[in-house]
Amino acid sequence: MSEPILQTRGLRRAFTQGDHRIEVLRGVDLTVNRGEVVALLGPSGSGKSTLLQAVGLLEGGFEGSIRIDGTEAAQLDSAARTATRRDRLGFVYQFHHLLPDFNALENVVLPQLIRGATRADADSQAEKLLNALGLAHRLTHRPSQLSGGEQQRVAVARALANRPLLVLADEPTGNLDEATSDKVLGEFLSLVRDQGSAALIATHNERLAARMDRVVRLHEGHLE
Repeated sequence: MSEPILQTRGLRRAFTQGDHRIEVLRGVDLTVNRGEVVALLGPSGSGKSTLLQAVGLLEGGFEGSIRIDGTEAAQLDSAARTATRRDRLGFVYQFHHLLPDFNALENVVLPQLIRGATRADADSQAEKLLNALGLAHRLTHRPSQLSGGEQQRVAVARALANRPLLVLADEPTGNLDEATSDKVLGEFLSLVRDQGSAALIATHNERLAARMDRVVRLHEGHLE
């Protein structure tokens, strides 16, 4: 059996506010297998974003083990952590965070160029993804010229541009109306599965979570 793409053991995170210590993660054990789409379900404030920040190697202050593609995160120096985020992980947030001065195609091309792709290959991959997301007619439009659903589709394409092993998504359709949310999530899941990537998708929406391969629930700092 192949090694899981993501594995955490005893993952903890606490914050101090004045005289109070707030434990957000209290020993989280999580496994995501290669090619698996997992819903991380929990209400607002349950620690879903904190968990995604931990496994995305976006900030420190955590206790416990995080293994990505078989490598212990604690053993990585700053450069190696950056390379892991760039080469193995993709990120989709509730807010699209597109670069406003670049058009849709350029927003998807840029992360590929940073990784070292040629412009021709980056353009080809970007067009392929954006076409699959129904944006063939919007390639040269800047974010301000796109609807909310279109902006989030560009963000999905950007996250998948470098063919990551694991996609981390934090309420990726949380700002969209129900019909648009359903459509964007369906396109997102289809592309993730077509690429053979795994995904951990945080949501508070039971209906959306049911469309994924497996659901884990975060409650009072523990997974259920």
